[in-house]
Amino acid sequence: MNKANQRILQVIRKTYVTPNMLRVTLGGPNMQQFPADQASAYIKLLFPRGDDQRPIARTYTIRAQRDNEIDIDFAVHAESGPALSWALNSQVGEDILIGGPGPKKLANPSADWFLIVGDMTALPAISINLAQLPEDAQGHALIQVLSDDDIQPLQTPEGVTLHWQINPEPGLDETLLLEKVKTLPCFNGTPYIWCACEMNSMRQLRTYFRAQPQVQRDQMYISSYWKRGVREEEHKSLKSRLDQDAA
Repeated sequence: MNKANQRILQVIRKTYVTPNMLRVTLGGPNMQQFPADQASAYIKLLFPRGDDQRPIARTYTIRAQRDNEIDIDFAVHAESGPALSWALNSQVGEDILIGGPGPKKLANPSADWFLIVGDMTALPAISINLAQLPEDAQGHALIQVLSDDDIQPLQTPEGVTLHWQINPEPGLDETLLLEKVKTLPCFNGTPYIWCACEMNSMRQLRTYFRAQPQVQRDQMYISSYWKRGVREEEHKSLKSRLDQDAA
């Protein structure tokens, strides 16, 4: 990653949004050089490994941005990698090296209706997508969370229906999101499909939507955010090959 886009931020505070969603707010003097309006863009949390090695990088969505701070939400689960371990154990005032921000991935607001699908890793991005839809938007948002207690209030247009799916073992059954999607009624006109979740579930959704004649390639964003049992480095390589094969 370009070192010009790296900066050290500090932990300002930590808050549990729900029992399995931890929000870490980052700020400090270096926020003065951070670009404005970056909610839904991503940053890389960078964990140094030594002088001759690249840092370990983990990718997270900016959930919200204010003048001098940003919020990063962490889905808390049993398998704790370097980023989640850091988030759980970090202290207020502690430094963290970050890279970015990277580009936003937002739904096209000019579509006739919207279908937004994802699990808890995509919940920050989904939240921003819903909040930025037109007031008269129609559609569905299907969000998979670990428990009933992880359902959180979201800013959503009146015409977009929220569907919460409880799955305490994410990534184990790759069919759950797709089977629920198939039950949702469609609207008239051209949709925009936005999906982000575990890799095997993503493949199911991508295969399904690419077979639908009313859905054009430029009217969907379907991405893998993680893969069960795989570190981000390996997931990134698998994702790249999968995306090339699907192009």
